[in-house]
Amino acid sequence: MSFIPYGRQDINQNDIDAVIQVLQSDWLTQGPTIEQFEKKVAEYCGAKYAVAVNSATSALHISCMAAGLGQEDILWTSPNTFVASANCGRYCGADVDFVDIDLRTYNMSVDKLEQKLIHAKNEGRLPKVVIPVHFSGQSCEMDKISMLAKEYSFAVIEDASHAIGGSYRNKKVGSCTFSDMTVFSFHPVKVVTTAEGGMVLTNNTMLYEKLIEFRSHGITRNPGLMTEEMHGPWYYQQISLGYNYRMTDIQAALGCSQLERLDEFVTRRQAIAGKYNRALQCLPLVLPWQHPDTYSAYHLYVICLEEEQLQKSHKQVFEELRQAGIGVNLHYIPVHTQPYYAQFGFQWGDFPVSEYYYSTAISIPMYAAMTEGQQDVVIKTITEILK
Repeated sequence: MSFIPYGRQDINQNDIDAVIQVLQSDWLTQGPTIEQFEKKVAEYCGAKYAVAVNSATSALHISCMAAGLGQEDILWTSPNTFVASANCGRYCGADVDFVDIDLRTYNMSVDKLEQKLIHAKNEGRLPKVVIPVHFSGQSCEMDKISMLAKEYSFAVIEDASHAIGGSYRNKKVGSCTFSDMTVFSFHPVKVVTTAEGGMVLTNNTMLYEKLIEFRSHGITRNPGLMTEEMHGPWYYQQISLGYNYRMTDIQAALGCSQLERLDEFVTRRQAIAGKYNRALQCLPLVLPWQHPDTYSAYHLYVICLEEEQLQKSHKQVFEELRQAGIGVNLHYIPVHTQPYYAQFGFQWGDFPVSEYYYSTAISIPMYAAMTEGQQDVVIKTITEILK
């Protein structure tokens, strides 16, 4: 059988037709389809506003800007994430620090967050922004994080790049019930795709206006935000230093079409996870644990090796799976160990739970278009390599 990737997009004829329709229309860039996509996502999640951009990295950046993050401020996030969750703070000139993860969920540990906040308050070094990352599609414990945010006065930006279609306490991830803003990714390996793209959701009108401003050069056409009367219908003002982070109508059309199948995608991912749980439970593995308050979108399915029960190393198992045509991956190398962050004094040993997780974790194939036959091959191969 051919190579089975760890993740891939699921594009059908409706998706193709939606894109063609836009290509044959009057709008290719900032047209009406973007607003339609934003409205659909906001309504699905139960949020007031949504702002589509060209990547989740851009979404994180303008979210930090909207929260007022700047020089001499501090952002905290999880070490177990893609570097963008931390880099967005550096883009704003802020210092970045990390909160270690919970060994069951692989999400930011609320207990460690609280302990770090107590210590930071005593030192006068509290964060202005905290970015909890919903790793693999499972929400962090957002009610507790929200309470800490109120107590210690920091903004919460949910990095839900993995988690569209998931829920927390029967609220859709993206509702912003427990946060100021939520960020989604629409990269091809995510739950739904726009080829590349991202989105910020919020219920705060002032944040929404800032997000709109920052996504397009800091320019406004809103007379209420201008410093003088409009010269005519052509007039606009640049009122801040923004960026060109705009999504295209072509991407938004694909997003609208994909969104029609979001629940179907997540249901399929849940079924794949259930089959893995049953088939792999007797192997020397730690399988993904699900918090009872969450419903995961299952962007990833991560197995962790119990190496003390194996005659093979983590690297050896990973390489054997790749050689057998199973497209495994590793999410993630702890961000604080990257050379860029080492220059700020971070080193191996700073966040031991994230580092231990990294030394045992392997992401195995998980995507909605995965067939039963492909999953059977993955299960058979893992079993043969580990037994």
